[in-house]
Amino acid sequence: MATVAEGVGRALVERGIDHVFGVVGSGNFHVTNAMVAAGARFVAARHEGGAATMADAFARTTDRPAAVTVHQGCGLTNAMTGITEAAKSRTPVVVVAAEVTEPRSNFFVDQEALARAVGAVPMRVEDPAAAVDVARRAVGTAVGQRRTVLLNLPLPIQAAQVPPAVEELARPGLPDSTPAAPSAEDLARLVDAVRRAERPVFVAGRGTRGHRAGEAVAAAADAAGALLAESAVAKGLFTGNPWSLGVSGGFASPGAAELISHADLIVGWGCALNMWTMRHGTLIAPDAAVVQVDDTADALGAHRELTFGVLGDVTETAGMLTTGLDRDERTAYRTDAVRRRLDAGIGWATVPYDDLTGNGLIDPRTLSRDLDALLPEDRVVAVDSGNFMGYPSAYLRVRDHRSFCFTQAFQSIGLGLATAIGAAVASPGRLTVAALGDGGALMSAMELETVVRLGLDMLVVVYDDHAYGAEVHHFGPDGAPLDTVVFPDTDIAAIGRGFGFEAVTVRRAADLDAVRAWLDAGRPRPMLVDAKVADEQPSWWLEEAFRGH
Repeated sequence: MATVAEGVGRALVERGIDHVFGVVGSGNFHVTNAMVAAGARFVAARHEGGAATMADAFARTTDRPAAVTVHQGCGLTNAMTGITEAAKSRTPVVVVAAEVTEPRSNFFVDQEALARAVGAVPMRVEDPAAAVDVARRAVGTAVGQRRTVLLNLPLPIQAAQVPPAVEELARPGLPDSTPAAPSAEDLARLVDAVRRAERPVFVAGRGTRGHRAGEAVAAAADAAGALLAESAVAKGLFTGNPWSLGVSGGFASPGAAELISHADLIVGWGCALNMWTMRHGTLIAPDAAVVQVDDTADALGAHRELTFGVLGDVTETAGMLTTGLDRDERTAYRTDAVRRRLDAGIGWATVPYDDLTGNGLIDPRTLSRDLDALLPEDRVVAVDSGNFMGYPSAYLRVRDHRSFCFTQAFQSIGLGLATAIGAAVASPGRLTVAALGDGGALMSAMELETVVRLGLDMLVVVYDDHAYGAEVHHFGPDGAPLDTVVFPDTDIAAIGRGFGFEAVTVRRAADLDAVRAWLDAGRPRPMLVDAKVADEQPSWWLEEAFRGH
């Protein structure tokens, strides 16, 4: 007979979880080993917060559910920031947490309340006879509803026996979910709006990262004569499409922003059209129609007033729109003038700037531009939060949306390195680039050991201004004291070497020759670049960020 811990572990793997990230303590020891015995790969992090973000990034990159395993009480609270990011991003992750139910225990916290507070779905195994079914439902909820689930496993019940007849009812594989088609009325309104539009722009967001959704939206754009753009979390979705504008919002190039702002119809596909993606509404023309397509009713109009919303699965709705427009021959926004402009290039690489490199500091635009040219095109890019984050997001190109991982729903610094680890585990054989600020790098430095221990093919680039740059540039111009947000310069390259990285300090473009040599040598071990960046100017997206907080 299997114990509850063993039955739950096996059931999670049977239902499609093949990677579990965590820090093992006494409370989650047996369930973690059960998952490994059932065939899952366990990736040990150095901090539970890192483990949660690794699982989040793995699930985003593979479009498969992942698990996190943590100790009771403190193990869960350590993981909460990463869990919050995953929950806000609707990432299918199952957090398996040991639980103390005795209020007098030092480990006791209200774990269900923690889950609800951050938007995760709490479940609990309370009956040995139902343990396997609860575990299966946890995966079904995570995948079918795109939710982060906290599966509480009370200590007193873990050693109980699962009835053999229950444990043997295996139902392997991921749960099926039926996509919701839009109503006939909503579809007709969408078809009519597209037919009347002269300059339509389709903006794809997080909801298009799933299977075939991007292809379906691109096909609908072909039928509509629409230009294509992506929110930051979907960067790369339309790479290679001749009518793609790239990222919309704060990271949009000036040329892309101009074309989006001239649209007379904007359709957000699985996209919130929030202040980030629409620059607080400045990318929406006063007379433009605004439509949002989403399979979650609460998402429609959550961030801005819509002309109308369409409740339905993105892939299904896009396919039906294509069919509805099939007899039309529409040029719309795809004019010869726009074609020539796009062919000439509107990306950040074409935008001139005054290089601020000098006095021992490198311009972050020069750093990012030169790394983009130097690194292999087949790369995965993960970006932390902070004043620096737009530079790698704007300049480092990716081949598709699974090559860019952007854990920014909670806007927490310190998640970038763990994001890169999860994405790297999901992308064997490809170089992963972790773009971090110095604040986030030092906050998560313990996971540098994880990179080396796992032998990951990774380049860590630290945009180092020895400060919390967002606060410096926001409060500094008003004359506020900055002692609390400025720090002595730290030799982050030396820290990297201490963990086993190759490392270099970069103060000018020529210093990147060390990266070239590392590439030529076949990337024998992970490398860290401590780039001392010029910090005279605030980032263009930062001013927008503080407008909306």
